[in-house]
Amino acid sequence: MSDKQQFNVYLKPELVKAIKHHAIDKGMSLSALVEEIFHRELGLSADETTKLQGGKTNV
Repeated sequence: MSDKQQFNVYLKPELVKAIKHHAIDKGMSLSALVEEIFHRELGLSADETTKLQGGKTNV
């Protein structure tokens, strides 16, 4: 099992619906899509995320 942490965010219902549909259209889980978006927004690759975690693999 991978090391993942859950957190809550509050979004407008229309945005949640759009994100869920986008994940389905891409054939991804909602978590995977949000993680991809965060990586892109922060300009981080999966390798850089691992470095931030002190070497733990989280992909």
